[in-house]
Amino acid sequence: MDFMHSPQLRALPFSRKPLPALALAVHLACAGLIVAGIQPAQAQQAGSTASYTIPAGSLAEALSLFAQQSGTPLSFEADRLQGLQTRGLQGNYSVERGYYVLLQGSGFRIGKTPAGYVLLPAASNAGDAAPDDSVLPQVTVMANQLGEISEGTGSYTAGAIATATRLVLTPRETPQSVSVITRQKMDDFNLTSIDSVMAHTPGISIVTWDSERTEYYSRGFAIQNFQYDGIPMQRDSAYSAGNTLSDMAIYDRVEVLKGATGLLTGSGDPGATINLVRKKPTRQFQGHVAVGAGSWDNYRTEVDVGGAVNESGSLRARAVATYQDRHSHLDRYQRDTTVFYGILEADLGPRTLLTLGADYQNNKPRGSTWGGIPIHDSNGNFNDMPRSFNNGANWSHWEQYTRTAFATLEHQLENGWVAKMQLNHQINGYDANLGAAAAGYPNPANGTGTELWVGQYIGRTTSDAADVYVSGPFSLVGREHELVIGGSFAKRRWKNDGYWNLPGYDFTVPDYYQWQGNAPEPAWGAPDYSNNETTREHGLYTTARWNLRDDLKLITGGRWSSYRNRDQELDESGVFVPYLGVVYDLDQNYSVYASYTGIFKPQSAQDEQGRTLDPLEGKNREIGLKAAFLDGRLNASAAYFDLVQDNFALATGGVTPRGTPAFRAAQGVKTRGYELEISGQLSPAWQVQAGYTHSVSRQQGERVTTLNPANQFSFFTSYKLQGQWQGLTLGGGARWQDKSWSMAYLPDNSSVKHVTPSYWLLDAMASYQFSDNLSGSVNVNNLLDKKYHTVFDWYSTYTWGEPRSVMLNLKYTF
Repeated sequence: MDFMHSPQLRALPFSRKPLPALALAVHLACAGLIVAGIQPAQAQQAGSTASYTIPAGSLAEALSLFAQQSGTPLSFEADRLQGLQTRGLQGNYSVERGYYVLLQGSGFRIGKTPAGYVLLPAASNAGDAAPDDSVLPQVTVMANQLGEISEGTGSYTAGAIATATRLVLTPRETPQSVSVITRQKMDDFNLTSIDSVMAHTPGISIVTWDSERTEYYSRGFAIQNFQYDGIPMQRDSAYSAGNTLSDMAIYDRVEVLKGATGLLTGSGDPGATINLVRKKPTRQFQGHVAVGAGSWDNYRTEVDVGGAVNESGSLRARAVATYQDRHSHLDRYQRDTTVFYGILEADLGPRTLLTLGADYQNNKPRGSTWGGIPIHDSNGNFNDMPRSFNNGANWSHWEQYTRTAFATLEHQLENGWVAKMQLNHQINGYDANLGAAAAGYPNPANGTGTELWVGQYIGRTTSDAADVYVSGPFSLVGREHELVIGGSFAKRRWKNDGYWNLPGYDFTVPDYYQWQGNAPEPAWGAPDYSNNETTREHGLYTTARWNLRDDLKLITGGRWSSYRNRDQELDESGVFVPYLGVVYDLDQNYSVYASYTGIFKPQSAQDEQGRTLDPLEGKNREIGLKAAFLDGRLNASAAYFDLVQDNFALATGGVTPRGTPAFRAAQGVKTRGYELEISGQLSPAWQVQAGYTHSVSRQQGERVTTLNPANQFSFFTSYKLQGQWQGLTLGGGARWQDKSWSMAYLPDNSSVKHVTPSYWLLDAMASYQFSDNLSGSVNVNNLLDKKYHTVFDWYSTYTWGEPRSVMLNLKYTF
């Protein structure tokens, strides 16, 4: 009899017949990990804990799956649970606690009989009270220190997250704006690159520098802070080395914490921090194979497989491999991307979890652009070129690669405390041999007036980071509070060789308008300059969440940091960055909050005399309203923010003695704005994520950071049809951004304001579930084929946005 459609009483067996062993052998060149012998787990012993991955959705399905995974008997009538949903389960739980979490808010509870477990109505005077810890084993959530996994939830909103304070809090409990792009949204809208994820993130704008470099902006400022599983790893956008080319196949979700984040990152920009959270192994064997084909010969394959390695399930592994051969709307351009990822989780004991992993990505383009199209021609008019125009030479390429190895050790201490150590080793490298027709002002009459930019840059950044902390509850004046105490260390070594002085090389472009990339590759010779810089940063941090009342929480914290880079003559020690937040619950759905944090960032920018600017300093303040509905399956927020910064780097228009753009330190740069966002489930079949942002930065009344639009709006949604159309999901979205501008040079060396007009972009998607295992989807980006561009102000060039594109995908899940 079919469990899902039977109103009859169901009794799931105490244990199930073991399936034949499934062998999985995936060799990862970057880690040498072997994953083999995946088998189903045996029944969980009474009083013990085990790891579970139960997706959100139907409560009846979730209870059935949990009973199967735990090997426990459960009897209930399926029709009594019709229409009820659960947020699912992820982590290590006892049997009783697992059932309790799944049933929260359902009106039911678990009862135990000699024959097993039965489903009972919740007692009227008990509600959803948690099991008595004096009777039941203490909960152990081993894999939850980074927050709740989004994979399998089917949701566009986040569960608990830990990006802001190391405390695992829901979005409503976090006193800062946070946007999360979940695994479900990435899958629905085919967000396979970090650029596409940022395009879907409310409040984030993107400026394209050239074919291999993009810059993300939040609240008026470029985002340089990246985290991987919560470990800070800063990037350098000038020498792009893989961060903005990251493939999304290996990530569960992307969290974007708005505002300053100095508590955990130490030095950092006040705009936002991007935290990429990797996929985790599952207890049950699962996987998928996906293939896709799209516009301009864009082909992609992806394999993702994982599960328990041994019979008990104490070893769990996962491996992901992706290859993409992506051509482009640009003439003569192509990029190959290869990704491998492997992760192994091991329960060293009932309270200790060890995680080991590695990832590898290669990006190999051909026909790379450098800069963009000159904004003006020789007459001072807008140089309107076709969207397919590629300024790169045929030999031009900007290869980028990343290699990462990471390890995490979590141990559950007594009384609910957790100790955690994270280690991360990452190499970001590049091999850029660049030539581009980008210098000068083309003459519309005959195409003369431009020259080649030619240069070679080979280098890499090797980063090592460690973070150790303990976290847990403590009692004071009759209430239970939470505390985090930790420390971190980071070391980054950047090595670079630059080649650009080429005596005798002919830089002339005979006819810019007939350019086809035909130029000889130079004989590079010896490097003209080299960099070998080491940056060290370490700090101690603490956070406390004070439970002042049931409806009032106060978060206090701070970080003491030291920062050193002898090559740039930077040496800052004993820097204190404070953090303060308060959250007041108005009722069961709404909360108001306020937060304050400091801003501190040493800078490498130099003035026209070659002197390094003093560190960026300031303060970040935010107040807002947050709401959570449907047991957290729908979240909304409204925030007002105010930032003040000193020593803010503003371009002077001149150059340093090395020939790089020069800056001056501006004082009292003020940024004010507000953000609105909603994400999650409007109904069991309807998901949505939408946001509106207004942000303006001024210095002495004048607008600064004008590449970032003052106003932005985004709206994306999907709906699963029912009845005769069951299996079909339709979705779409819109993005709008206000005008932006920058100063651009004219042929007489004067400058003029170049305005990028506001624009709308529309996207659409549809997917169909052909069977339990096979699904297909189609995604259309820039549905109306809108023509728009962004500006690279350093070079006075612009780049066209991508025209309308279509991508078809097939996915087989097992």
